Amino acid sequence: MKLITELAEKYEFDDVIPYGNYMGKVSLSEKFGKGKVILVTATTPTKYGEGKTTVAIGLADALNMLQNKCIVNLREPSMGPVFGLKGGATGGGKAVILPENEINLHFTGDFHAITTANNLICAVIDNEIYHDNKLDIQTVTFKRCMDMNDRALRRIKLGCRDDGFDITAASEIMAVFCLAKDLDDLRARLDNIIIGYNSGLREIHLKYLGITDALIGILRDAFKPNLVQTLEGNAALVHGGPFANIAHGCSSVSSLKCATNNADYVVTEAGFGADAGAFKFIDILQRDNKFDMAAVVLVTTIRSLVECGKGSLESGVFNLKMHVNNLLLMNSNVIVTINKFEGDDDQDIKFVMDYAKALGITCVLNDVYKEGGVGALRLAEEILKLEDKNHVQYIYDLEDDLYTKIDKYVKNICHAEGFNCSFEIMNKINALDKYKYPICIAKTQYSLSDNKNLRGDISNYRMTLSNIEVKNGARLIVCYFGNILTMPGLNDNPSVKEIKIKDGDLILPR
Repeated sequence: MKLITELAEKYEFDDVIPYGNYMGKVSLSEKFGKGKVILVTATTPTKYGEGKTTVAIGLADALNMLQNKCIVNLREPSMGPVFGLKGGATGGGKAVILPENEINLHFTGDFHAITTANNLICAVIDNEIYHDNKLDIQTVTFKRCMDMNDRALRRIKLGCRDDGFDITAASEIMAVFCLAKDLDDLRARLDNIIIGYNSGLREIHLKYLGITDALIGILRDAFKPNLVQTLEGNAALVHGGPFANIAHGCSSVSSLKCATNNADYVVTEAGFGADAGAFKFIDILQRDNKFDMAAVVLVTTIRSLVECGKGSLESGVFNLKMHVNNLLLMNSNVIVTINKFEGDDDQDIKFVMDYAKALGITCVLNDVYKEGGVGALRLAEEILKLEDKNHVQYIYDLEDDLYTKIDKYVKNICHAEGFNCSFEIMNKINALDKYKYPICIAKTQYSLSDNKNLRGDISNYRMTLSNIEVKNGARLIVCYFGNILTMPGLNDNPSVKEIKIKDGDLILPR
């Protein structure tokens, strides 16, 4: 690995705070630069993921090989999935970011800072209630969090009320942290968080607790993006870590700003399928920040399409078509890449490539896992051929009523007939309509619908909106569909059991 100071000099970062020899914090940028952003997303994934991170890293290495100064911009791994289903989350094979173990576990302490800030708020809320309750807090809506899958904490009993934990990646502090443009915006967003309601059913904002300066003190250093490197010695900015099924699923705005100021191209990744992270990246981040998007890369795999077709590739390619159509609604420059896995059949690959061609979309095979940047050279070349001007549009206007926003998402992105909700939820929709914020959909990642077992055409299916709430600091309306949970549990054979220490080295499963 290159020393972090050497890497910073190569990419012209003015000053870096080293965390050891190979990690560092970089200074914030005031505004977005001229670097063009390439978004990497995917078709509906299997439970193991389809390699978006690996493709993003390999693509960035390939663009650097072609003499384009490129930075890959990724989210930090949460220890929930690292210890749960996925294991390490720093890429794979020859397309990885380093140092892997540090990034996968404590890294530079950002997740700890976010968790601490979140739980300080909760402690002060309960202290306020205990000591005279001058703010007249009658209902508390702000939850505790921790960076771990722990189903036992979904519902807890406090001395005077019921409460529960979210996983840190789903917390409003994580969303605020990732969406804030600078420290002043971070302060404003923290102040505006709704912590609960008084006896007159009026909102109580965090600023009335009088702890915003303390929160900024906890988050200030963490707010600076993290600089690390790819296996091939190119820069990677890794910062923030919201999940894309229950939060907005993109790396921080502050890291994206830095990357666009220090590179010609920035390859970034949004979590899960294009109906999750990619939709939110365009609808929330790009809408609010107006940076230059060069293209969207849609990653697919033979195994994911076979699973979408319940064992049939011929049926499963329908999922590819749906995601392509969704992306073309929002973005004109779309390219498909098949991430090659060991054992993929050449005829299956040809079938998918021909299918994509029939849709009018360029499709490129990549082999970044085995070959690193070399395995993505063809993909990089095809992206560089795309027209300079990429047209971005949104499926709803911010001034649309809230019901219409949700309905347009369900019909245009999920391709369902519509959605149902209870009378109580409809009343909440009407009450929250005054907030002209983007919507943030929380639903299963394993289907375009809200039922993880549904595959294929769901045009006759009606989704179920189970809850809706405003995140006033994040400036989002979160819409929960089906039985989606904000505190995951461990599976029956979690990855934590596969972590080993051999000859003093920690080995994480992938």
